[in-house]
Amino acid sequence: MVKLEEVPDEELDRPQAGPELEDDWDTDTDSDISEDSSDEIPDESLTDRIAALRDVIPPQQRRFLSSTFSSASSWFKTGLGWGGKTLWVVSTSALLLGVPWALAFAEEQQMVEMEREMKMQQSANELGAVIRDGGPATGAYAGEQD
Repeated sequence: MVKLEEVPDEELDRPQAGPELEDDWDTDTDSDISEDSSDEIPDESLTDRIAALRDVIPPQQRRFLSSTFSSASSWFKTGLGWGGKTLWVVSTSALLLGVPWALAFAEEQQMVEMEREMKMQQSANELGAVIRDGGPATGAYAGEQD
C-alpha cells in the first residue's frame, strides 16, 4: 500500500515584505473604492449624457451634422408625404374606376354564357325535331323509310 505524506511549501509560509499592520498601507485606491458603490444608479439620463457630448464635438462638425440630419429628415418627410398622396390617388382611382368596370365585365361574361347556352339549347331542339320527323334520307338507312 502507498502512503502519502504532505510536504509543506516554505515559500508560501515565509512572511512578505512590507508594513506589518494593515493601517500602514498608503494607497489612493482604498478611498476611491470605499466611496464608489457599484449599486448606485447615476442621476444623469441618456439625454444628459448626449448633451455633455456637445463639448467633445467641435462646433463646425456639430453644424455639419445638424444640417445633414435636418435635410435628410426633411427629404424623408417629403418622400413619405408624396408617397402617401400617390397611394391615396391610386387606390381611390382603382376603386372608383375598377369596381364598376369589373362588375360590367362580369355581367358581359354572364350574358355571353347565357347566349351560348341558348344557342346550344336551340340547336338541341332543332336536332330533336329533325330526328322526330324522320330526318333526311341519307346513308345506309335510306332504304328503311316508308
